[in-house]
Amino acid sequence: MSREASAQAAAADVARAGSPAPSGQAPPPVRATITVPDSVPMVALLGSADELLRLVETEVDADVHVRGNEIAVTGQPADNAFAVRVFDELIALIGTGQQLRPDSVRRVIAMLKSGGSERPADVLSLDIISRRGRTIRPKTLNQKRYVDAIDEHTIVFGIGPAGTGKTYLAMAKAVQALQTKQVNRIILTRPAVEAGERLGYLPGTLSEKIDPYLRPLYDALHDMVDPESIPKLMASGTIEVAPLAYMRGRTLNDAFVILDEAQNTTAEQMKMFLTRLGFGSKIVVTGDVTQVDLPGGAQSGLKIVREILDGIDDVHFANLTSTDVVRHRLVGNIVDAYERWDATRQPTAARPGASAPVRTSRPRRQGS
Repeated sequence: MSREASAQAAAADVARAGSPAPSGQAPPPVRATITVPDSVPMVALLGSADELLRLVETEVDADVHVRGNEIAVTGQPADNAFAVRVFDELIALIGTGQQLRPDSVRRVIAMLKSGGSERPADVLSLDIISRRGRTIRPKTLNQKRYVDAIDEHTIVFGIGPAGTGKTYLAMAKAVQALQTKQVNRIILTRPAVEAGERLGYLPGTLSEKIDPYLRPLYDALHDMVDPESIPKLMASGTIEVAPLAYMRGRTLNDAFVILDEAQNTTAEQMKMFLTRLGFGSKIVVTGDVTQVDLPGGAQSGLKIVREILDGIDDVHFANLTSTDVVRHRLVGNIVDAYERWDATRQPTAARPGASAPVRTSRPRRQGS
């Protein structure tokens, strides 16, 4: 059912609602009816044992009743209109061949509540690459904007917390660019900075020490390219996975280059990396500025690069938040909890109106 048809059905029911309520009282509830096309199985829309229907009911301020292939919502006109839009988008998603799941229903509702101009069905049906029946696509509005920015700009920074798909979507776009011959090679790199350990104390050769820090890139690559072909692609240089230090002195032409964990680059390393850009290439830089592992309190190059590159054409900064987390739903809650905790632990002197900290000790005078 089209959005226009749904809206017309809702409007027709509202028009039959009767006279307005007396002044000072809430208007009486009205009824809107959605007719589901015969091509859409009701079990696909409502879920097994009405699981998806119950999820929608908890998110809309209207009573929802289903009879046959008709869905009736009863509430205030604005609430009915929102419920109609939710079902309209879910029907459209099923029409693209997707199977509805609770997480996709939640994302549709969240996007509609955010008030963006993009249709959730368009966002969630944008295919990047497919392999063995599995399709990689953006799952939130910000992810869709991030993917679009990669198409439209030469250098894109994807900044956000863990689980927001920064690196995974960039990898998918890299594989897509290679498959469509937009580039001749993919280069994946990240700084070999360890969280709480020092490389020198780990066993093995230099390569064996570095490989664990590149493992997330290999894992994502295996999801998108046939594992059997990866050794051949790496041997030919079509795909390269290397520490950031190996980028120094190179010019990267006709390549899709991804710098992961960029919060662990220094300002000098970030400059070195960005100036590797050659003709016909694209760069995507990903990182989480809240998880810097640089030793000795060194300043993160990712934290200051926005200010440095402000106003430069063809450079885009995409911001993702906890609402874009596509891992277990608790991950988003954990990210928010840590942000709240960090906010309460800001140095006292940094808070507006706070007095200077009291010195608890002072240096001993010479000769005293």
